[in-house]
Amino acid sequence: MPEIITLLNCIVPIMKIKQLQIIILALLSMRGRITMLGLSRWSEKGGSYRTITRFFHSTIDWGAINWQFIKMHLIKNKGSVYLLAGDEVIVSKSGKSSYGLDRFYSSIQNQVIPSLAFLNLSLIDVDTRKAYPLITKQIIKPNKKGCVKDKSSKSKKTKGKVGRPKGSGNQDKGSVKLSPYLIFVKESITEVLQRINKHINITYFVFDGAFGNNYATQMVKQCGLDIISKLQKNSALCFPNEEEYKGVGAPKIYGDSIDYDNLPEKYLKSTVVEENITTKIYQMKMLHRKFSDPLNIVIIQKINTTTGKLAHVILFSTDLNLDYKKVIDYYSLRFQIEFVFRDAKQYWGMEDFMNIKQKPIENWANLSTFMVNFSHGLRTKHHSNEMSILDLKAHYHGLKYVQEVFKLLPEFANEYLIKRVSSKIANLGAINPFLEVA
Repeated sequence: MPEIITLLNCIVPIMKIKQLQIIILALLSMRGRITMLGLSRWSEKGGSYRTITRFFHSTIDWGAINWQFIKMHLIKNKGSVYLLAGDEVIVSKSGKSSYGLDRFYSSIQNQVIPSLAFLNLSLIDVDTRKAYPLITKQIIKPNKKGCVKDKSSKSKKTKGKVGRPKGSGNQDKGSVKLSPYLIFVKESITEVLQRINKHINITYFVFDGAFGNNYATQMVKQCGLDIISKLQKNSALCFPNEEEYKGVGAPKIYGDSIDYDNLPEKYLKSTVVEENITTKIYQMKMLHRKFSDPLNIVIIQKINTTTGKLAHVILFSTDLNLDYKKVIDYYSLRFQIEFVFRDAKQYWGMEDFMNIKQKPIENWANLSTFMVNFSHGLRTKHHSNEMSILDLKAHYHGLKYVQEVFKLLPEFANEYLIKRVSSKIANLGAINPFLEVA
């Protein structure tokens, strides 16, 4: 308990920590599904079911709490390179009354399921290669009720002329109308940047292939960041035109289209051969007809020397000067956010909560991701970075049993014996245990 209070002291200006420290101790000690009823059973005095219910129905600024905790306990070198990464997490949900319940695609089950969706933005430390969640917001699909067309008023469409209307001009690809989802993401990014840009400088926003389009790219640029993402493998990329202007008509912008099976050798940056797989990496500045600006393209091509088959991945960035090694490294670091989701679901109750109202759902999701940060801080405080979360929970689970046993015994005068027994029993089942009292 003392180490929990010490870590939480930094967020005292934001919220009262009495209820939070009781809930965190219960989360560290308990086994099985994590629900409000389970928390109340494993909580100490002051953690009744009604008290925990009030906590989850309260308004909490989790963004400020996460950042204050990260700033005080997890950021060691402010001069390091940090990335802002985003991704969606799907939580399966039964019933029909949960706020925001809809059908979302689950990559784990490889199908659309009834679920809740959350957008998470995390800070990635390039040096430690860890992701620290900053904010988690629920994704609500637009209400489609009332949008059904009246069949009686349906008129037969007349086939118009092929091509654009006469006299229409080219559209400005740099000025796009953002969808409600992109506006939601933009607001979330802006909220995070306003909070952390005073302390560390963020340059790049990393997202998966869902943001491999001009609309998402322009949204990120409006936030003052450069994007690193992935394009579809059949993207129609073109080289910039290098022909001299002949003085007739508009200058030609686009040159030859790219042939992914025959990439120019002058753009080859690296070649690695492992067994029968040859990996070639190309970097070039290219144009896309649906993007407004040139793109820094990195193509990772793999060749099976036995069968001759080719496969490739296209990464891109709006920073034209970013080296190909950093483009690949920064994009691969995006996967660290998946470990945040894994820990939040597997250990901290993101997959278990049974609440159905908006505020408790929001608090549960954010508490689960905050516990990922808290577990990092707890292991760092004890200089036990090799400890897993299972080791951490095994320690507090055993400590809980020791405390309950001592409550049944007569009063002990030997405080040293209590500490020694506690440290011994609390390490049962741990692979990388805490240091025992000698």
